Amino acid sequence: MSLSPFVPTPKFEDYQERFKDHFKLERRADGVLLAQAHTLGGSVQLSVENHRALGQLFKTIGADPDNELMILTGSGEHFMAALDPEGFALEQEDLQHWAYEYAYKDGRINVGALINDLEIPTIGVINGHAAHAEILLMCDLTLCAQEAVIFDPHYTMGSVPGDGIQCCLQELLGVKRAAYALLTGQRIDAATALEWGMVNEVLPRDQLLGRAWKLADHIMSQPRVTRRLTTQIIRRPWKRRITDDLDGGFGIQMFAHLAKNQAIHDAAHAQASADAVRKVFD
Repeated sequence: MSLSPFVPTPKFEDYQERFKDHFKLERRADGVLLAQAHTLGGSVQLSVENHRALGQLFKTIGADPDNELMILTGSGEHFMAALDPEGFALEQEDLQHWAYEYAYKDGRINVGALINDLEIPTIGVINGHAAHAEILLMCDLTLCAQEAVIFDPHYTMGSVPGDGIQCCLQELLGVKRAAYALLTGQRIDAATALEWGMVNEVLPRDQLLGRAWKLADHIMSQPRVTRRLTTQIIRRPWKRRITDDLDGGFGIQMFAHLAKNQAIHDAAHAQASADAVRKVFD
């Protein structure tokens, strides 16, 4: 008997409660776990808080040896296609702090944890129109609702698309198609996503989870070690891609974000200074 014990692993009931404001979690007796991202029970809306919760969830699921497969999807009719109206108030209060914490550290953890910290097969389910769809597209298998449209709004919002979406689209679409999607905010419908190899199956929304459970049953039919080591084979392209491109992309995006906001700040300061000078001479 060892002189020191194992550190206790996470218990499902504990983190099911801990993450309830961000994810509805349920798990079958065989270890197949369903995680549905939500905001107040409806479609998930991006915020600083739920952005951080995503990576925390992946690491927690990965640390629980009773989990054997993860199905990841969203509640409601879309996946992160809208922003929480107050979801970035923290960033505005302290931009330098949260540009690192939110826009660099948490984002890198989210993508990296999906690929590296989960030793179990993953099935992403795109339940509707999806921005930040990379989290679902980078799962081992991906199902998509017939009515769903996948798009990246970064560039059209004045932001650099460097926070993981570029890795995903370049890997799945190739250089030219990815460049077009990133620069134009191209709306990629479900049929096109299937034709281009972004998703594996397209189904009516009400059939998505049923199909995901059936795929889970098939995957679970093989021994545990086979399932887990197969994920290591099929994730090699993603591991190479994020090793080569993820950190640099986040760094570029963060620099642009800070530089753009600094320019806005400097312009406002210059205008305030000019106004003050005019008041002196008026």
